[in-house]
Amino acid sequence: MTQVEEYDYEALPENSSLSASLVAGALAGIAEHAVMYPVDSIKTRMQVLQPTPGAVYSGVINAASRISTTEGVRTLWRGVNSVIMGAGPAHALYFGTYEYAKQAFGGNEAGHHPLAAAAAGACATIAADALMNPFDVIKQRMQVHGSIYTSVAHCASRVYATEGIRAFYISYPTTLTMTIPFQSIQFATYEYLRKVLNPSGQYDPMTHIMAGGVAGAVAAAATTPLDVAKTLLQTRGESKDVRIRNCNGLFEAWKLIYQRQGLAGFAKGLQPRVLSHMPSTAICWSVYEYGKWFLNRQDADKQPILH
Repeated sequence: MTQVEEYDYEALPENSSLSASLVAGALAGIAEHAVMYPVDSIKTRMQVLQPTPGAVYSGVINAASRISTTEGVRTLWRGVNSVIMGAGPAHALYFGTYEYAKQAFGGNEAGHHPLAAAAAGACATIAADALMNPFDVIKQRMQVHGSIYTSVAHCASRVYATEGIRAFYISYPTTLTMTIPFQSIQFATYEYLRKVLNPSGQYDPMTHIMAGGVAGAVAAAATTPLDVAKTLLQTRGESKDVRIRNCNGLFEAWKLIYQRQGLAGFAKGLQPRVLSHMPSTAICWSVYEYGKWFLNRQDADKQPILH
């Protein structure tokens, strides 16, 4: 009588866990950013501290309508190539680091381990953001109203020539200040909901969609004030305002935002940020979990049959 060894997709085989996480993570990152990119473009424009007269919007629908009719629908996708170029390798590194750290911190053991998931998420974002930050700067420079850049290469070369390499990393400390709590909240929420909704741990797409969507929305809402500051720092070179152009860090950015717009300034772009992160995080986790399940399923099928 033959018996095939029992297979659990969450318990990744030792000979394929890293490769599966890297490939699944890359696919998840590209899907996450590309699908919701137009909403992200709207969020960037709504967060600009000193927008041009033609780029003041009352909401997501108003922004989408005005941008589409006055600048063309393609404008909402300007800069998406930068995200696609960076998201693949960055998310491969992101999920690869997460799986390794979660295992090291005991997050794969039975029961709920929110601290282990949060710590693993923090480790993942530190590594991934170091790679992704320059691509994010280029993306936001191309998203702002009146952007003069025709391509990713054009934007990168112009920013480097006029502002130097520092421009690509001026927002990195602020980015980490935002993404570490964002990812910690997201991962802890996702892992908790995933285990509550699906105690058996078997592959279940609906669980990943629901848990990912809620986790993304909660984390996005909680970290919006940090995202507003990040946008200011990443787009400062496009501003004609001397104080904005010379802004050098998180607290200086927050001070400037408060002086110009009060407490309401810290919630700029909250609606499109939540609207983009809820589905994009659901997509990201769904694609990642499916990719991990599929790739490791192939490896499991290749395992020798036990007699």
